[in-house]
Amino acid sequence: MIATVLLQAAGGGFGSLGGVVPMILIIVVFYFFMIRPQVKKQKDQKKYVDEIKIGDKVITTAGIHGKVATITETYFLIEVDNNVKIKFDKSAISLDASKALNTPPAEKK
Repeated sequence: MIATVLLQAAGGGFGSLGGVVPMILIIVVFYFFMIRPQVKKQKDQKKYVDEIKIGDKVITTAGIHGKVATITETYFLIEVDNNVKIKFDKSAISLDASKALNTPPAEKK
């Protein structure tokens, strides 16, 4: 009985590849549609945060609008009103919202 099952599982020739090929295709599709775009977005976010200068207008992921007052290695001090500053971690800056805020109206799509 066990020998019959093992022989059937082992002897498929190209039939055994029939189960592997779809799995490889699923992994490739998953990579190109899920993983690769996410990695690109993370690189764009890091590049944007590294290029922020004092005086730039930004929006945080919490939706707080402000102007960058101080930049350190790990955080931004953002002025949200006259003499009101809040400290935010660099990862709290929203790339998409901040770019939309700083794009002139003529260039918006």
